[in-house]
Amino acid sequence: MSRPRCCRRIVGLPACKVFKPMGLHLDDLEAVSLSLEEYEAIRLADHEGLYQEDAAARMGVSRQTFGRTIEKARAKVARALVLGCALRIEIPEAEAGAPSAEREFLCKACGHLWKATCGPGGPAACPSCGGDDFRRTCCTGTGSPCAHTPSPDQL
Repeated sequence: MSRPRCCRRIVGLPACKVFKPMGLHLDDLEAVSLSLEEYEAIRLADHEGLYQEDAAARMGVSRQTFGRTIEKARAKVARALVLGCALRIEIPEAEAGAPSAEREFLCKACGHLWKATCGPGGPAACPSCGGDDFRRTCCTGTGSPCAHTPSPDQL
């Protein structure tokens, strides 16, 4: 049995959700879907030029998970470019909506528990100690890449 999927930190939403070849109608094209997680991996690795280890840390995943994610994302982008497909970035409805709900975070370094209203991703640092080693205390699964409640040893 596999482990529950962890939350991915995603900093922001893309400026555009669909890219397509010029002069063709979107309805006539095959679409390639890129997840928000895959978009973030491309943004960190290819746009910001981060090494996989650094990008993985920013997303809150292992280097191996990041490597698999960026590999899938690059293959999808290449398919869209080579075959002339539309590239659609899938954004969960809850992430695309207006104000986001409050989420609760726990700092592993100092034990500080706080709530933050934020969109995709999460706070940059603990408001108490400034550390970046914190986790959400409970993932709702609504509009989130994961749908698990971390066990106490994950907190």
